[in-house]
Amino acid sequence: MPAPQVHYAHWPKRLPHSLTPPATSLWNNLAVNAQRYPDKPALVFFGAQLGYRALADAAERLAAHLRASGVRRGDRVLLCMQNCPQLVIAHFAILRADAVVVPVNPMNRAEELKHYITDPDARVAITTADLAPEVAAASNALPAERRLQHLVVSQFADAFDPASEEARAMPAAWRDWLCTARPLPALGGGAVHAWSEALACQDAIPAPEAGPDDLAVLPYTSGTTGLPKGCMHPHRSIMHNAVASALWGTATSESVTLAVVPMFHITGMVSLMHSSIYAGATLVMMPRWDRDLAGRLISRYRVTNWTNIPTMVIDLMASPHFGGYDLSSLVYIGGGGAAMPQAVAQRLLDQFGLRYSEGYGLTETAAPSHTNPPDRPKQQCLGIPFISTDARVIDPDTLQEVPTGEQGEIVIHGPGVFSGYWKLPVPTEAAFIELDGKRFFRSGDLGRVDEEGYFFITDRLKRMINASGFKVWPAEVEALMFRHPAIQEACVISARDSYRGETVKAVVVLRPSHRGQVSEADIVAWCRDNMAVYKVPRVVQFADALPKSGSGKVMWRQLQEAEAAEPAAAEAPAR
Repeated sequence: MPAPQVHYAHWPKRLPHSLTPPATSLWNNLAVNAQRYPDKPALVFFGAQLGYRALADAAERLAAHLRASGVRRGDRVLLCMQNCPQLVIAHFAILRADAVVVPVNPMNRAEELKHYITDPDARVAITTADLAPEVAAASNALPAERRLQHLVVSQFADAFDPASEEARAMPAAWRDWLCTARPLPALGGGAVHAWSEALACQDAIPAPEAGPDDLAVLPYTSGTTGLPKGCMHPHRSIMHNAVASALWGTATSESVTLAVVPMFHITGMVSLMHSSIYAGATLVMMPRWDRDLAGRLISRYRVTNWTNIPTMVIDLMASPHFGGYDLSSLVYIGGGGAAMPQAVAQRLLDQFGLRYSEGYGLTETAAPSHTNPPDRPKQQCLGIPFISTDARVIDPDTLQEVPTGEQGEIVIHGPGVFSGYWKLPVPTEAAFIELDGKRFFRSGDLGRVDEEGYFFITDRLKRMINASGFKVWPAEVEALMFRHPAIQEACVISARDSYRGETVKAVVVLRPSHRGQVSEADIVAWCRDNMAVYKVPRVVQFADALPKSGSGKVMWRQLQEAEAAEPAAAEAPAR
């Protein structure tokens, strides 16, 4: 392969090749900017603005409540929310309490949420009222000694005025979801606290003690084992990539970022929330994607930076109202999770002078490990190794580097790489190799690097489905489906989808006692009740048997190859 520094020929001249991040905790970024920009808007949500000082004060009050609830240094606190000001307050409150954020996908259902309570030994959770029944149900179903002891619940309207002009202009389908107050659930053996009650805590809180090497965030990633694994990120790994992301995206205190990528996810957490708070920028928040709301917010607040999933850009540009939106304020647009179609990227360039910068990263690498130089991006390309990052392509069998242009496994070394998997020393050991005296993380993705040092993905070593940027791990979906009383066997594969790129398909063998009694639609409906919607198979196909090897293992590749010969699914995407 080319020498490791070959990509520096196309490196943005304004940026260093590596950086020394602040040797402080992530909380310090908010505390400093509360002093620097006390009244500057940090968060905007349906017209309501929260300044940096007010944000820090709210986080301190919630941190005091957490301490009063028994949270101590290093304890894990579950955080399950869509994008809203409460998510940012709670995230920094957990850090202020010297505890560890366990960010959870709000799409998860009770059966899935059990693992996120028991694996990190969480005793406290923070959520919104629409999700609280699922969190409480998950806890209540556990043995008494494993349950949550405290649950803090916020109404969305704790953060905005439902009668405001911007709130009245929200998508009609959102009004009941966001504006209606919901009752608090019962937590077996524990206490439920309203958001207002928690923020009213006036207890003194000790000075923060956490430093760069303390565990800060424990996001979960799934894989071939079926159960999600916690990725241990200390303050220093998140800090590095937050600072580097701010520099790469030319973020300043005058930047305005559209925050629609979910911030429970590593990309939104690091490249949006933490990088913006570090820079003193303003986050304009969306709880979910809606193309016309996005167009209005970009226009009204003069959004300068927009990290997204390419399908969002495609959807916005397809709006019949698109011509009425003003995108002239945008100076940086990019994202990942799926390839940006060349025609759409060209339209962005021709119509707005914007070069779409695709990037690549994993939960284990604190989001960006690769990204395209904004001034010289290549389309449908992962980009070049990120600031302070060394990436190689190796033969997955011999673990030796391969020549330029040849396919191999992408491996990554850098300060953003995680410490290891929570409570899993054996998988941690297997995830790393040593090259040239450096510890490299094995991504499990197959790719190549060209003569200019740009990386391209070509295939996967691991079974994984990428549906509109959401990673779906077949083993996890299969494990959940086996709980259905009618399912004898299930094999989950990817099917092509004209909108999502890939979608989830399940080939199912029914138990003899249930054949003719359960339909494909029944299986899909059950899955919707028991797993996050993006994991739900869009297609269920019944089979008399699954192909197996001589050792009895299901030959999922055979099913996948047969599916590849089928035409793409044409159904409309679920919203």
